[in-house]
Order: sequence, then C-alpha cells, then structure tokens
Amino acid sequence: MVENVFRGLFDAETAQVISVADFMVCIAGSLAIGFILSVMYMYKNKYSKSFIVTIATIPAIVCVVIMMVNGNVGAGVAVAGAFSLVRFRSAPGTAKEIGVLFMAMGAGIITGMGYIAYAFLFVIIMGAVGMLYAQIDFGAWRDDALERTLHITIPEDLDYVDVFDDLFEQYTNKCLLSDVKTTNMGSLFKLTYQLTFREVGTEKVFIDAIRCRNGNLEVSLTCQENGALEMM
Repeated sequence: MVENVFRGLFDAETAQVISVADFMVCIAGSLAIGFILSVMYMYKNKYSKSFIVTIATIPAIVCVVIMMVNGNVGAGVAVAGAFSLVRFRSAPGTAKEIGVLFMAMGAGIITGMGYIAYAFLFVIIMGAVGMLYAQIDFGAWRDDALERTLHITIPEDLDYVDVFDDLFEQYTNKCLLSDVKTTNMGSLFKLTYQLTFREVGTEKVFIDAIRCRNGNLEVSLTCQENGALEMM
C-alpha cells in the first residue's frame, strides 16, 4: 500500500517503482558522502559557511535527480540542459543560493516526471537538513573575527617591501601582500594585504603603528572576502 503512494502518475502497471527503503538509503548515503566531503574540504582550507553546506547537500540533490531520470534518455537531456542554465543567471549568487536553485530544479524534475510524493519527501528531507546545518552553525569559519583586508597608502619614496614586516610579525599570524598600485599621478602607492590578527582587539594599536610609518596617510581595515581567503 505504501509503495502505491510513491508510484508515478505516468508509470505503467508493470513499471518498476523505487522502494521507499531504497530511496531513503540512497538519500542517507548521499548525505553521509556530502558530510565526509565537506569535512575533508575544511581540513587546512579556507572556506565559507555557505560553500560547506552546499557541498554537504549537493550529492543528495544530484542522487535524487539521477534516480528519477535513470534509463530515460529524454529526461536526461532535459536535466543537462536545465542545469546548464545555472551559469547564465543574471545576478551572481552565493554558493547557498546556487544549491537552493539546484534543489528547486531537482524537485521540479521529480514532480514533472509524476513522482509527486517523492518530490515532497525530497524537499522535506533537504529542507530539514539545511535548517539543521544552519542551526548548529555547521561550516562556520572560526577565525572570521581575526581575518581582515588592510589597505595602506604610502608615499612613493617609502620602500614598502619590508617597512612593515616587524609590525606584521608582532600583530599577525599570516600576512600576504595581494595588490600594489600607484595613485595621485604616481606620488603615492596603495598596498592591499590579507592578514590574520594574533588577538582580537589589537586593530587600533596596529593601525596607529602603521600611521607612524606611512606619514599618517590613509589606512583602512575591512572584512576579508572569500576570494581573498583562497590566496592565503
């Protein structure tokens, strides 16, 4: 009786239906694989919370889609064409947004093939997993409060190669010069560093020390973007 609830609306009487037990086993296995992949990626890598959660959930999403289109060439071509549209979104999105987009596409494909109950089950499971990851703060990078992007303006006659090295050694654990450009008709240099502070609350003292070296020109600290994390 339970199997009839999950039978596709367009399935013939002789069509073989994926059992609920098999479906749950595949979902559980995919989520376990996603968790393992995300944990492996977090080891000694810089990452964002949304990217980790996306890695953890995408295997289950793809698993369900493959189960639904298995053996159906027409549906497989439609899935490939639909997934290719993700890159042509008008506005750039976060990893979490792209993951939700794939989830919605997967649920739509399942429903379109007549497996309405499976689509509901899939969305409920993936939604619950996503909420659980958000609740337990899974994938949150613990050093967010210590990582900053530093912008320093210096006069052209100041050698920036090692002028701040002692300050970086004293106040930071990691520091990388990521960008150098000239400004004000070449009379000034603008330096951009990606750095990780040793302790929280040392920004003010650090900036004051920088100002003593650069002639009290502009100095700014901003939150570090995810793209900058990959360079360190």
